[in-house]
Amino acid sequence: MNRSNNICFQTDQRVLKYFLDALAQSFEQVGIKEGAALDARLLMQHVLSLDHSGIILHSERVLTEGEYSAALPLINRRLQREPIARILGLREFWSLPFLIEDETLEPRPDTETLVEAALSAVPDQKQALRLLDLGTGTGCVLLSLLHELKFATGVGVDVSIGAVQTARTNGAQLGLDHRSNFIVSDWFSNVEGVFDLIVANPPYIPSNELTKLEPEVALYDPLRALDGGQNGLRAYEAIVAQISFYCSDHCWVLFECGANQAEELMERLKKSPFANNISNTLIRQDLAGISRVVGVEIRSFANETL
Repeated sequence: MNRSNNICFQTDQRVLKYFLDALAQSFEQVGIKEGAALDARLLMQHVLSLDHSGIILHSERVLTEGEYSAALPLINRRLQREPIARILGLREFWSLPFLIEDETLEPRPDTETLVEAALSAVPDQKQALRLLDLGTGTGCVLLSLLHELKFATGVGVDVSIGAVQTARTNGAQLGLDHRSNFIVSDWFSNVEGVFDLIVANPPYIPSNELTKLEPEVALYDPLRALDGGQNGLRAYEAIVAQISFYCSDHCWVLFECGANQAEELMERLKKSPFANNISNTLIRQDLAGISRVVGVEIRSFANETL
């Protein structure tokens, strides 16, 4: 991939529509098989300050030398398999814009399944619910829920100071900072109070599978947001061991999980200290048909102890 540092497009390729085609082909040649054309378009929208319709409208224009020079370093970063969202510093999630930084996991469409499941578990979305988001990262899950649940408030926690700062910035830019609070915490270490809805997207990739990840993930997502230990369930074990102290009298707890983990995770929840207080369960699939979210409804648990 070092040859990508010297990438050059012929002068007759500088017409925008031909440039986009050549750019997509260059991305495909380094292994970017899915979304190469989309990445090319998004990158050039950024360089040219155009939206999708603007790219179409100006497809016959010739790139200036300044525009071409501005595009090349960004193109080379994508050819090194840096995700387009990290190059642009922005990722859309739940149709909302989220800033991403080096210390945050890039939000992915699969995680929208967690938001969907959480919303489906709330019978009355006008309730003044208190939410807790464990491993908040960019804050995308909590802030998306608060965007929908207009009377709710929430706390997002992350062990990374940089992630918490990014989440706070996202909350402010989305106008949700008055209903959200982000704190540095190793799971529950700095959490106080009880919650009506607890969501978590912890690290769940087994350690021995990390080397199999696509370069966009392995090289650019923070390792501690990926590594779930030997069986991928290390973080779940830590969370489940403490969660009883933070559930209200009626609380839904929902986890995102990896492929082939849902059934084992559900079994562990059913054997947990709060097993007798589980009144309902759910497993929700993502768009690829993978069981992506596991949830349990816990009732009348406030006075129970481990």
